Amino acid sequence: MRSMLATAGLLLLAACQPASEPGNVQAATPPADASPAPVATTPAAAAGMDGFVFAELDIQALQARMARGETSSQALTQAYLDRIAAIDDAGPTLNAVIEINPDALEEAAARDAQRKAGPVLGPLHGIPVLVKDNIDATPMVNSAGSLALAEHRPSRDAFLVERLRAAGAVILGKTNLSEWANFRSTRSSSGWSGRGGQTLNPYALDRSPCGSSAGTGSAISANLAAVGIGTETDGSIICPSAVAGLVGLKPTVGLVSRNGIIPISSSQDTAGPMTRSVADAAILLAAMAGRDDADAATGNSVGRAVFDYPAHLDPDALRGARIGLLRGSMGFHPDVDAALERAVEAMRAAGATVVDAEIPTAGEWRQAEFEVLLYEFKNGLEHYLRSHDAPVKTLDALMAYNQAHADTEMPWFGQELFEQARAKGPLNEEAYLDARREARRLAGEAGIDAALQAQELDALLVPATSPAWPIDPVLGDHFTGAGYGAAAVAGYPSLTVPMGQSHGLPIGLVFMGTAWSEPRLIALGHAYEQLSKARTPPRFLSTAALQPRVGENETAGAQGAGR
Repeated sequence: MRSMLATAGLLLLAACQPASEPGNVQAATPPADASPAPVATTPAAAAGMDGFVFAELDIQALQARMARGETSSQALTQAYLDRIAAIDDAGPTLNAVIEINPDALEEAAARDAQRKAGPVLGPLHGIPVLVKDNIDATPMVNSAGSLALAEHRPSRDAFLVERLRAAGAVILGKTNLSEWANFRSTRSSSGWSGRGGQTLNPYALDRSPCGSSAGTGSAISANLAAVGIGTETDGSIICPSAVAGLVGLKPTVGLVSRNGIIPISSSQDTAGPMTRSVADAAILLAAMAGRDDADAATGNSVGRAVFDYPAHLDPDALRGARIGLLRGSMGFHPDVDAALERAVEAMRAAGATVVDAEIPTAGEWRQAEFEVLLYEFKNGLEHYLRSHDAPVKTLDALMAYNQAHADTEMPWFGQELFEQARAKGPLNEEAYLDARREARRLAGEAGIDAALQAQELDALLVPATSPAWPIDPVLGDHFTGAGYGAAAVAGYPSLTVPMGQSHGLPIGLVFMGTAWSEPRLIALGHAYEQLSKARTPPRFLSTAALQPRVGENETAGAQGAGR
């Protein structure tokens, strides 16, 4: 897709102007044997939320239309392809989709033929899905955003992509990301990659989409696909989902196979759904999850995980629930705090008991976590590069490539994290083994589990992150704070749900639980979502005529914004 030129002037683009309510235009019913009618591709019709016929429709609604013959997978896929092209070509682009699957329409036609012949494979049958560009999905490139892998085409799908296709999904394309999942530099700009350029936030184009699943977040929020897949090591599903007004679900490590995903950490990495509703996240997770002999961690799910996640979409789940509010994770933005207090009152009114809670070891795992990531990155990356016949095979070769192509790979920031990871030894060193044990213990058993057990809680409640900060390629992310770190380090699940806006920018809350507690988190998140109806989509009448909405710039010290 067309790359955004990373200049200060272009980054200071205006935000989005509200339009009329989306979703009021109904798809026309085609004749029984007719080819799908093309969807208009003018900026006002295809890019404007009020002109896109599938705007904000969830999986269930799309399935109902296909079941009634009002649309088809091929028509739906073409509509999303046209919308992506219209937004990308009309300018200013979101730069969210990095590559289109050339076989997408053929896959969709096959799904339509299957539907006609019967049976339908399930709720994802014919549904277009975008996946992050660190996940193998043939016949497309898998690059982690790096030009060093711009011609790397894996020979087979990642296990989770195999699962999605077996469930009937259509793989629409790949999304941009923070290069190397935001594990290259200490002052990176979230959503920037050498291959894809800078992804923009659809609510305000000068604001960060957060990282590293930035492209998935912006694309799904802007209705460029029905649902999407992100990956997370620490925050990279939760943060971009929150700032894009989405639901993001980071599963327990081992619920979803990492086989075929370019890694950072075998301790913390996982893929997960990024969607516009909790129901869609539950459907997507049910399709993705499963044991894979090529990823030993998935063996831990046997006898522990419950896989029928849509069955837990209980709108009354807050009644009788006990939830712990982690006030120690608040205080980094007054609008976030105020929205969370309103959410707590809504939960109490729905029958939940919400009490103040604390993680006794809060933040004590950070040094150990960083040590683990440095060790595991080099080991895991080189294993992937060699086993997938990538153009470069070692971290040293990758660093040399970046140095030789510094004008395109390092125009804004360097590779300090690569340099630190290169100095680490093998995974049998005591320094690594001690750090791994300590990080997991402090965040998990002595952290989240201790907080839950102290007051017999179902889940912990925290703010996701601040409103999106201005994009700054020179200084890097202006990241003010977040509440999701404990679940990431422990390998436990977390679920973010929209809870409001600050100056037109989405903000989200996070439910965290112990290992394999996805069913309970989904139930609580769905119940809160039905109460709050807090998602407000990015609305723009024309990508050529965007008007300012955000009136102030909130900044703070630069930190990492999700890996």
